[in-house]
Amino acid sequence: MAQRVNDVIHLCCEIADQPEFKNTWKNIAKGMTITAAAAGAGGLLLGPPGFFVCGAAGGLLSWYMTSGQFKPLPQILMELPQAEKQKLYDDVVVVLDNLAWTDAAQLIAVVMSNAGIQEKVTDVLQNYIKKNI
Repeated sequence: MAQRVNDVIHLCCEIADQPEFKNTWKNIAKGMTITAAAAGAGGLLLGPPGFFVCGAAGGLLSWYMTSGQFKPLPQILMELPQAEKQKLYDDVVVVLDNLAWTDAAQLIAVVMSNAGIQEKVTDVLQNYIKKNI
């Protein structure tokens, strides 16, 4: 059973490697908040030039504070605790219906060649990410 869970996690990593899954939203939100707060404060204190100067300073500060904190989603998925991997597996296996596979490579090939199944797995993965990551 553990091998099947790992196969599904590898499938999720393959899907997560697509462009719509790049970056971690929490760190993006943190950076946006810092930049916006700095620009707003600068605008209040210094007028229009303050927006520019403090916005740029806030952008640099947010870059400094969040640099090195972004992990690719596939890496995050591979580092999940076993209980979380099992939870994701349980969600994904529902949309795989009664699909049979022997290893991760075969599962990935079958799912990636079927747009309908791939879309369903993508939806499950997006929901899991929104709720848990």
